[in-house]
Amino acid sequence: MLSVRALRVAGRHGDLVPPTSFDAATGELTLVRGDGQEHRTALALAATGRCTPSDGTARWGVPRGSARKDLTALRRASAIVDAPAINEAELHLRVRDLVAEDLALLPRRYRGPVRPEAWLTVNAFADVADEWAQNLPAARRTELLTALALANPEAGLLVLDSPDRHSDDPSAWLPFLAATAARAGRPLAVVAVVAELPEGWGGPVTEIGNAVEPGPEREAGAEPAPEPSGAVPGADAPAARAEVDA
Repeated sequence: MLSVRALRVAGRHGDLVPPTSFDAATGELTLVRGDGQEHRTALALAATGRCTPSDGTARWGVPRGSARKDLTALRRASAIVDAPAINEAELHLRVRDLVAEDLALLPRRYRGPVRPEAWLTVNAFADVADEWAQNLPAARRTELLTALALANPEAGLLVLDSPDRHSDDPSAWLPFLAATAARAGRPLAVVAVVAELPEGWGGPVTEIGNAVEPGPEREAGAEPAPEPSGAVPGADAPAARAEVDA
């Protein structure tokens, strides 16, 4: 289980992630709603151990004795999927090239002699091998990037950053992610950080900033200045896709 407690990520002009608490259980899809792409990306980074929180904790499973050990275990067990400007599919890559790149970034002990063509065939993506990754339909894109994240057998937690940005239709990602979380043989904790909650969704939900304690300024209606778009502290964009434990 992913346990997030009063997690906060500070930005230069206010909190990128105001205090937020939630649990994401194995076998379930949890939706986290948040306004602003930079806030959603910051939460996705912090919830996968790619960004050290300013306050609070994010932990995978049982405590390991120190915040540093908890962060290392969380990063090892998690994957951030399709985060804008971090590890989304790049404009210049065809699907076969994206697959080759991601397979090469697996932890060394899991890198085998599997060729991208074989992976594409086994995982039923051979039909789109020559397509530009950015041009894939929303549903196919989410399926592909999720499958690549799961190529790492250590991944037990998937955090998808704004899958709803590719389509106004939740059916392009919601049923697939719910089924992925509950798949037989490899149950996963799956978190989708979204701009809007799909109508009719009855599964676990939470909201960025749900653990903020009211203060005089907030009660008076004052809001912190927004963080400039794209500014995510603690994230190294070129290295984010390559953050693996060899």
